Amino acid sequence: MVVHILGMPVESKVTDIPLQLPPVASGDHRIFMSSFPTGVSVVTALDGQRRPHGLTCTSLASVTLDPPTLLVCLNTESGTLRAIRAVRCFAVNLLHSRAQKIAETFSRPVPDRFGGVRWRLSARVRQPWLMEDAFALAGCVVRKTCIVRDHEMVLGEVCEIEYAADVPLLYGLRGFATWVAGDVQKPTDA
Repeated sequence: MVVHILGMPVESKVTDIPLQLPPVASGDHRIFMSSFPTGVSVVTALDGQRRPHGLTCTSLASVTLDPPTLLVCLNTESGTLRAIRAVRCFAVNLLHSRAQKIAETFSRPVPDRFGGVRWRLSARVRQPWLMEDAFALAGCVVRKTCIVRDHEMVLGEVCEIEYAADVPLLYGLRGFATWVAGDVQKPTDA
């Protein structure tokens, strides 16, 4: 098979891996993913009645720089996802190291996650910005979605950025942590 990479033909070999391999157990997958530390974000959106919704999200990735695009994965039963579907935009709030309580609040099924949280609408996308708990915000317009079983991948084109340097909140090994640059050791070759 010939594929084209940067306009140049490249020979590609297809392997004989069966396409119907059984998945690993969900517990094994959970252990695998818990060993991958990641930043902590709260994805927020106003619904059609202008009520705020949000949830803690570690399933966040940058997809492309041109145009700037983020991917978030949300449970299909999520009220936040319903709000995003209704208004076709959302905000990603990157939490600083002092916002563990906010991360925990937005990860639980509480009736009013925004009660007691200071927030305002972002300037361009007009979605909830947790300005005291997030050191950065990306306001996104939904460009594409894809349902994968019980989650929906949402691709959002970044139309707005707010940023103030701070130490990010991290999550890994089933616990919160912070990253202080002086404490991080560079990997060494074995």
